[in-house]
Amino acid sequence: MACGLARFGLIPSWAKDDKISRHTYNARSETAAEKPSYRHAWRQSQMGLVLADNFYEPSYASGKAVRWKIELASGDPFGIACLWERWTDPASGELVVSFSMLTVNADKHPVMNQFHKPGDEKRTPVIIAPELHDSWLSANHDQAADMMTWAHMPELRALPDPSPRSRV
Repeated sequence: MACGLARFGLIPSWAKDDKISRHTYNARSETAAEKPSYRHAWRQSQMGLVLADNFYEPSYASGKAVRWKIELASGDPFGIACLWERWTDPASGELVVSFSMLTVNADKHPVMNQFHKPGDEKRTPVIIAPELHDSWLSANHDQAADMMTWAHMPELRALPDPSPRSRV
């Protein structure tokens, strides 16, 4: 295991440039094994954890997008399941480590079902409970698939973002 910085937005090893990273912030856990951008990382079991204190999602309850902060009910930091990849920039030779957060359906999640546009599928990052971090990082494909649900996730809370930039 290792800890380090990585770029948000997975860049597959076969990419000609880094522009794809703008489209690979999140990977649907249900299809990551098959999608060209993620399947190499999946096949190589390049599972990681993105360490976070919180993340933000838009609520449209008022009719306009308003940013809400999502965190653990305990207030503790947490790990979001991700896939990571190494890519070498053909122009500079720079080695770039990048990642995509894994997400799951949240239509029935008690907190995350209230976010995103009305009519859109509700999704949430896969938060790995602290006691499962080692298991996630060493998981085989079947074990990883079993862990990519919100049923085992720690309890979340959502708070309106009081900052002046709270409109999405």
